[in-house]
Amino acid sequence: MKILVTGNMGYVGPLVLRRLRESHTQATLIGYDIGYFAHCLTGATRVPESWADVQYFGDIRRVPESILQGIDAIVHLCAISNDPMGATFEGVTLDINYQASIDLAEKAKGAGVKTFVFASSCSVYGFAEGGPRREEDALNPLTAYAKSKVNTERDLASLASETFTVTCLRFATACGMSDRLRLDLVLNDFVASALVTKRINILSDGTPWRPLIHVKDMARAIDWAVQRDYRDGGFFLTINVGSDVWNYQVKDLAAAVARLVPNVEVSINKDAQPDKRSYQVNFDKFSKLAQGFLPMVDLENAVKDLRDGLMAMQFRDPEFRTGELIRLVTLRRLRESGQLADELVWKEKITG
Repeated sequence: MKILVTGNMGYVGPLVLRRLRESHTQATLIGYDIGYFAHCLTGATRVPESWADVQYFGDIRRVPESILQGIDAIVHLCAISNDPMGATFEGVTLDINYQASIDLAEKAKGAGVKTFVFASSCSVYGFAEGGPRREEDALNPLTAYAKSKVNTERDLASLASETFTVTCLRFATACGMSDRLRLDLVLNDFVASALVTKRINILSDGTPWRPLIHVKDMARAIDWAVQRDYRDGGFFLTINVGSDVWNYQVKDLAAAVARLVPNVEVSINKDAQPDKRSYQVNFDKFSKLAQGFLPMVDLENAVKDLRDGLMAMQFRDPEFRTGELIRLVTLRRLRESGQLADELVWKEKITG
């Protein structure tokens, strides 16, 4: 079996490669990544790409069709991966997250790839009142990132067939330690801030809802999707991935961190304008179909995982929100140094 993982050199990719290597010991694992964040290693004891058999460096907008020959399954993680980056690079987000994703799927189907796993997001629900959102409920994408996921899901549905099984995994908000940690995620930010400043400043009134999932459990879900039989959900499946017990209000996340990191003060902006991004999610379908691959990490252990991982790194930067563990900061620095063009393509000549 040959499995291609795109975007494997980001936050989730290292955990995915490791999980697939453990679960599919005889498989050939192939990575494909442009390398924006390859240098952003955090506490890694080995280079994560060493879990793969082959690593390609390339732009997802120009994937050589030769790479797809003989591939059995594709795990498509590659994306401009959050709302701030999507807002800053809106056109590029559309090109990479949507158009390049569909182009890859079309090429994959033509090359005889049997399984396509797409990393989507629960952010497609945007602002949702009236209880946890199910897969069949109306979508309300509020950002370029969320809209790109909706568009890709829609067009993938038309490509799925008896020879091309597609699974769209609508992930809850990611959290947890990784060999390429991001601190531009709500729980990760709270833990980092608690450690280095002894404060957690909630910019909202603390009431918005967020479903969360640990990166290790994201990797477990991806492993399930790679193995999924079309009889469990059909040739095309869109599914919320997470756990009902991981639907939390932002203030509850801060309180959990404060319990596990000593002497931390939590402040809430009671005068803040309502946060438009607030939704709970129902994960019944995933619980039914993915037995044996359901989330195992709870909130307390996720916080401990981050706390201990950051401490092992001797993390002490109170200005971390302007550092390389914030993905938008890294992209901006690469552009300002002349290494990336405005469309986020590597320049042939480095001028910085």
